[in-house]
Amino acid sequence: MALLSDLINLNLSDTTEKIIAEYIWIGGSGLDMRSKARTLNGPVSDPSKLPKWNYDGSSTGQATGDDSEVILHPQAIFRDPFRRGKNILVMCDAYTPSGKPLATNKRHNAAKIFSHPDVVAEEPWYGIEQEYTLLTKEVKWPLGWPVGGYPGPQWEFQVGPAVGISAGDEVWVARYLLERIAEIAGVVVSFDPKPIEGDWNGAGAHTNYSTKSMRNDGGLAVIKKAIEKLGLKHKEHIAAYGEGNERRLTGRHETADINKFSSGVANRGASVRIGRETEREGKGYFEDRRPASNMDPYVVTSMIAETTILWKP
Repeated sequence: MALLSDLINLNLSDTTEKIIAEYIWIGGSGLDMRSKARTLNGPVSDPSKLPKWNYDGSSTGQATGDDSEVILHPQAIFRDPFRRGKNILVMCDAYTPSGKPLATNKRHNAAKIFSHPDVVAEEPWYGIEQEYTLLTKEVKWPLGWPVGGYPGPQWEFQVGPAVGISAGDEVWVARYLLERIAEIAGVVVSFDPKPIEGDWNGAGAHTNYSTKSMRNDGGLAVIKKAIEKLGLKHKEHIAAYGEGNERRLTGRHETADINKFSSGVANRGASVRIGRETEREGKGYFEDRRPASNMDPYVVTSMIAETTILWKP
């Protein structure tokens, strides 16, 4: 047993029926992630069967010291790849003791949109390309870059296809896993869309999207109508698509100008791209290339569904 992490992540599933549940939530910045663990008497597969929990919100910038308790509501369960066995990760959202969602709880409103009958009927699918930059711990300079150089290091992982609210859950938990791994490796993960200024591609979170109508025969016409709607609400979407995105969406480096909406087939310089295969098949999906890497996936996915399915211009 060479590392302390080996001891911390020791698999005890063969010696006890009890499990460890790591409760995960979004902190006060809206991007930082927090977690703490509790022991349960046995395996749980349904989030509604998990107990609610609480934490000190004054320590995370989410409550005042004189009324600091914040309540965690378990929403999604994932297998824990660190502790293994039957141990679980639990994605939660946060509420005041009176049941009001915190300002950083974007999942609450997203769940309302995804539970709308019209949205449920369309079964929205998402595939999210989460880009990020690894920084050296000492000087916060991109890992592997020569000083003053721009070799274009770009890492990404992809989530999906995921249906509805689960896309947001999966992106947040994937970010949590990435940050845990980066801690072990001694590097820093940045989701800033352009952490270092210069002549290189920034980091985005391209969001691939389709509805049942888009995936069925004749879906290309539905896709084009949806893109028209997105164009009409371009400013609203840009405002919700991440902080600092103006440094990335310059019209260069495979991006569209942040102030101008555009779309095209196989055009990675457009705001929204339709793939060649989708055009050829006459059905499929499209890619919204505008979201920044630090976007909230609950906000972006639900906003796309709301605009393309529920909004009537």
